[in-house]
Amino acid sequence: MTTHQDPAPPSLVTRALTPVGKLFALGGAVVRMTFRRPFQLGEFIEQTWFVTKVSALPTALFTIPFGATIALLLAELTAQFGAQSQTGAGSVLAIVQQAAPIVTALLISGAGGSAVCADLGARTIREEIAAMEVLGISPIQRLVVPRVLAMTVTAVVLNGLATVVGVGGGYFFNVVVQGGTPGAYVASFSAIAQVSDIVVSELKAALFGFTAGVVAAYRGLNPPPGAKGVGDAVNQAVVISFVLVFLINLVLTALYLQIVPPKGV
Repeated sequence: MTTHQDPAPPSLVTRALTPVGKLFALGGAVVRMTFRRPFQLGEFIEQTWFVTKVSALPTALFTIPFGATIALLLAELTAQFGAQSQTGAGSVLAIVQQAAPIVTALLISGAGGSAVCADLGARTIREEIAAMEVLGISPIQRLVVPRVLAMTVTAVVLNGLATVVGVGGGYFFNVVVQGGTPGAYVASFSAIAQVSDIVVSELKAALFGFTAGVVAAYRGLNPPPGAKGVGDAVNQAVVISFVLVFLINLVLTALYLQIVPPKGV
């Protein structure tokens, strides 16, 4: 006579790594299905407009004090070393390489990502996602891909907006408020800036937008039960996106500083 033994419960490591694996699998599926026909162009345009509408103004408004703070701080620091002429270079590079893509990612994750997660989560608890799968329609291709691509494209565009607004705010506060020299502010930046600074900034924005979209879609497709579960999934998606944004930024910044030599070296 054999006795039935229940399988051992999964370990803590397994429970922690399983969602990570599913998240990466969803990201890979999004990349693959982006090139599969038919592409949901109408849904992509609609989602791009929606994410831009809810994120553009907050991004611009949030970047102004961000750029001003960087300019004011660097002006005080460079004055202590007698290098006031390099204030423009430091502040603009900080805004282009770090502040603009991070601000864009945070606003995209908070405004656009939460809306995407709530929408997909509501569809999931109403069993619309399950109904699509029964009908042979891929919810990833139909719903997830347009939303993730919309957040990626919007992040790249808003990163340019955040860069312009942040640099303008830093220029205003350095020149008007602190009495800096306009020519020195601009000349110092052009002396050490490179095209690669803009390229890495846009690359960061694209990766941040893609990451925020995948995280929002994953939590929306896998919410806890009930309406309260959708709200919890939205909160989790925003927090996870923030953490991943800063981790990716750290890795990309370290790689960029190692691969691309400073101008003049």
